[in-house]
Amino acid sequence: MDEERQEPEDLIRMPWARSEGRVPRVLGRFLSTEVSGGVLLLGAAVTAVIWANMGDSYERFWSQTLSVRLGSLSLSMDLRHWIADGLMAIFFYVVGLEIKRELTTGEFRNPRTAALPVAAAIGGMVVPALVYLAFNAGGSGSHGWGIPMATDIAFALGILVVAGSALPRNLRSFLLTLAIVDDIGAILVIAVAYSSGLDFYALAIAAVLLLLMTQLSRIGVRWAGLYGVLGVAIWVAIYSSGVHATIAGVLLGLLTPATPFQRPAAVSSEARRVADETQDNPEPPDADAPQWLRLAELSKDTVSPLTRMENVLHPWSSFLIVPLFALSSAGVVLSSDTVRHAISSPVTIGIVVGLVVGKALGVFGASWIATKLRLAVLPSGIRWAQIWAVAITAGVGFTVSLLMAELAFRVDLLIEEAKIGILVGSLVAGLLGAVFLRREVHRLGTSTGEEGSEAAP
Repeated sequence: MDEERQEPEDLIRMPWARSEGRVPRVLGRFLSTEVSGGVLLLGAAVTAVIWANMGDSYERFWSQTLSVRLGSLSLSMDLRHWIADGLMAIFFYVVGLEIKRELTTGEFRNPRTAALPVAAAIGGMVVPALVYLAFNAGGSGSHGWGIPMATDIAFALGILVVAGSALPRNLRSFLLTLAIVDDIGAILVIAVAYSSGLDFYALAIAAVLLLLMTQLSRIGVRWAGLYGVLGVAIWVAIYSSGVHATIAGVLLGLLTPATPFQRPAAVSSEARRVADETQDNPEPPDADAPQWLRLAELSKDTVSPLTRMENVLHPWSSFLIVPLFALSSAGVVLSSDTVRHAISSPVTIGIVVGLVVGKALGVFGASWIATKLRLAVLPSGIRWAQIWAVAITAGVGFTVSLLMAELAFRVDLLIEEAKIGILVGSLVAGLLGAVFLRREVHRLGTSTGEEGSEAAP
């Protein structure tokens, strides 16, 4: 077939990951699913535990100090803290973008629709914290009450997709919105409960820089490099203030514009004009380059900065930053002494019971109360048994729970006990969630089969 007779879409040269080769096609399909982030996260966690029990190389590696110097200014942290305070700020930036999207175009725009998952999330934070305090109030581990509050969205969504692919799509939206509200709660806990020794001068600098960024965006400044420099400066200021540096990521995400700079119709009109005035094979080859470069800039501006940044950073966050954080933080030495202490430790028991029991009861109970008080309605097509299955799955609290454990405790033994509790609690909640979700899928299949039999002549 001649090139002139082909359809335009047939002439587009696809990128490697979407090409026809089997390896790139399979890899691209894997990376495009919600399950992939959870798989990589699980692999990183297992690797961390194995590595930590193979000698002292795990701790020696992550304890290495890395310093960044700029003239007389310097910033020194070990590798573990560079990931927890630095790279995880990018993860929380993506969280901030997701929150901003929900506020502007998502579930949070309709209070009636958002009421149920918001109530579920609040219950899923309060009850696990109370359960944890029931075991630890007044003890050395009492400061860790925020650890069982978190839901790991990568694991939870992965379990829902794999175990319950036939379940109503509304159920996925319920879990996703619940997890976003849960993230907001975790951010507040980190900012309020796990920040100490506040430097109000550094906070003032951060506030001025945030205000400057807001004004630059308002007057239409679009230079990404300038915003990048300001973002780093805001991160340094917040880190120096005593507030955990990941809060900088959330604030920057919330400030990212959610509307495009250009109207798609105007850019489409300009694209048609440029296409009419150019040739497919000009001589020299880049004779029309200035027009196409300008059109590329205009086309880029038809997509909001929020969507562009989310599209660029979400894969890095899911496939590199979060697994790297798990690799650096999930390693726990499972010696006989550590396991013996953990079995009887109120910290470990509080986290496990908080994640497995407290989370399920909190999410389900708050949802039920909200509907009974007519503050919320159960989405169409969803049964209470499915809400219960999701409530159990929400007890998988891994990434943010590990971060909170590092922030809550300064004693190595308590951190180790907390990590064991997080790993065990998340594993049990994940397995139970998968079992209940599969049972709901089986019920749906059975009911569909029965309806089909009744309808048959």
